[in-house]
Amino acid sequence: MIHHLRAAGTSFVLDARGTGVPVIVHWGPDLGALSPAALESLADSQVPAVGPSSIDTPLRQSILPVMADGWSGRPGIAGHHESGSSSAPAFSLSVAEPIPVAELVEAGLRITLDSAALRVRVDIELTPDGVLRQRLTVTNTGDSVYALASLDAALPIPTRARELLDFTGRWPRERQPQRRDIANGTWTRDARHGRPGHDNAFLMVAGTPGFGFRSGEVWGAHLAWSGDQRLWTESASTGHTVLGGGELFEPGEVRLAPNESFESPWLVAAFSDAGLDGLAQSFHRFIRSRRPLSTRKVMLNTWEAVYFDQSAQRLIELADAAASVGVERFVLDDGWMVGRTDDRRALGDWIVDPVKWPDGLHPLVDHVLSLGMDFGLWVEPEMVSLDSAVAREHPEWVLGAFDNGALPLPWRWQQVLDLANPDAFAHVHAQLAALLREYPISYLKWDQNRDLLGGSAHRHTTATYALMDALRAEFPGLEIESCSSGGGRVDLGVIERTDRVWPSDTNDSLERQAIYRWTAGLVPPEFLGAHLGAPTAHTTGRTHELSFRLATALFGHAGIEWDVTTLGPDDRAAVAEWVAAYKLHRGLLHSGDVVRSDAGDATRWVHGVVAADASSALFAVVAMTATRDAVVGPTTLPGLDPSRDYRVTPVRLGAWPRVVQDAPPPWWDAGEVTMSGRMLAAVGIPMPLLAPEQALVLHVTLAE
Repeated sequence: MIHHLRAAGTSFVLDARGTGVPVIVHWGPDLGALSPAALESLADSQVPAVGPSSIDTPLRQSILPVMADGWSGRPGIAGHHESGSSSAPAFSLSVAEPIPVAELVEAGLRITLDSAALRVRVDIELTPDGVLRQRLTVTNTGDSVYALASLDAALPIPTRARELLDFTGRWPRERQPQRRDIANGTWTRDARHGRPGHDNAFLMVAGTPGFGFRSGEVWGAHLAWSGDQRLWTESASTGHTVLGGGELFEPGEVRLAPNESFESPWLVAAFSDAGLDGLAQSFHRFIRSRRPLSTRKVMLNTWEAVYFDQSAQRLIELADAAASVGVERFVLDDGWMVGRTDDRRALGDWIVDPVKWPDGLHPLVDHVLSLGMDFGLWVEPEMVSLDSAVAREHPEWVLGAFDNGALPLPWRWQQVLDLANPDAFAHVHAQLAALLREYPISYLKWDQNRDLLGGSAHRHTTATYALMDALRAEFPGLEIESCSSGGGRVDLGVIERTDRVWPSDTNDSLERQAIYRWTAGLVPPEFLGAHLGAPTAHTTGRTHELSFRLATALFGHAGIEWDVTTLGPDDRAAVAEWVAAYKLHRGLLHSGDVVRSDAGDATRWVHGVVAADASSALFAVVAMTATRDAVVGPTTLPGLDPSRDYRVTPVRLGAWPRVVQDAPPPWWDAGEVTMSGRMLAAVGIPMPLLAPEQALVLHVTLAE
């Protein structure tokens, strides 16, 4: 039978006729409603020629590429039975059927393949948002242990996709884009950190040459997994190009006893004929359908306000100042645990310090609640300081001792706690649950500040997931933020069980503009923590004016990480005005479609969020550096309904951006301009000449 899945402008066609491994005929633009006869004609027409000096039958892209079928590229599965049987099994189709509705809301297929000693089940889903997910489950049906080396989902992309985009980075400059031509061979991005890492590929996108935010055909894939992983693209000499990914194993890490199974993470993919913004729209709608969030409250995090200098009196004063500008959640960061005077001790001892807090956290928590704010707390449950009670009492719980007995190299003076050890898991769970029972904690900032460098990344990741899941089940309504020394763990696996990710440890607004710009290609804005920091960023030493910091922190889940007790009256009023603007517009910001303009150059960026019904929008015009021109051309605003008229109004966020001009454009004096969506996208409107590192926010509404 030939299966045709369709949704949101995307078609996926799978040829499961016969007994061979099913073949992917098409993944890409919607082909429309096709009759069985038309599907057969399509599948038959896509059988390629037999190349010179090759196998004597046409090589087609199967749902599980293996050498036995003539595929000499990266295999979908690799491993060996320890009895010595073949490491390159030949599979045949056992069954291909729709996934039962009880298990899946979206359209999907389940393909079961058998070899002499293995069974592989391939689940494929095409969601109503056009997101294609693929997951593989391998079962050892032999009579000896099977050592699994790799298990990757793979999807074909057409040869017209000749350009590749993925990401790299470092702390604290995550998700920096890099582009290259797709050449013959394999481009592989491995992550061996025990987490995705700051240099994670994040999202691998193949597209037609010159694709941009608003143009070009693109095929993108992301692995929904928070441990070691790889994404890859392979262009074979046979003419096939494949986009794939899977979990990355250490040798011997996954060994399956007879009748034991292993399930891969989901490879989450999408196609768009409208550039990267089309991909983002599909991913965002998919994530929102699976992880609907409550209203994203304005929060104040105490880290860059007080660091380790904590006392009840100082933090109560900080809470008063936060409430005065409209903050809705107060999060106490690192430094509250027993003996935690710096970052070299006390991780793993999740007990309130009786010296700093002789009455526990109750005086602070009670005061925060009396001000109408929620209370949140920082934790780092996966890590341990060697200078801690738990490490001294249970050294066997420290993860990753090598053959010579030495521990992994220290990282920020800490090691990893082996949560896969049931006793260690129970200890951490009990301490965190005790805190959540004693205090009305609505929010945990969950940090992870080092790579593993030893031990099983798979076991650690699954144990972390289990701990998060257990706490959420026990304490309904608890929100968790995923922080990993900033943006070291931003993926759809952790987003399945968290309500926010911290994209980077830097609050430098210039760096943040780029980090948000690219992280939002996968993750919706409401999941992205966006904090208003101090004038001088402690990660870069760069100083920014308040207006730029306010505009940058608006487009996400807004918060403050600044000692607001030090603000003068003018700055305090400006921050309060910004908080009010965020509350007014967060419904739009956290439900609309992210748009990013291709117009202009690296000196000036335009990005925004357009309501799903195109009735309103917020845009930011950002001067990243000094423009090369004395007066820049009109700024275009993409993504609006071309047939409707809109009113464009500048938004004051406590302070106007600094400009370099003798007079603003004439429409500015009127305070608004009315144009059609078509005019705004094609012609645009002149803007004030912004000084470098400034941003202007525009509110767009339907004209009456």
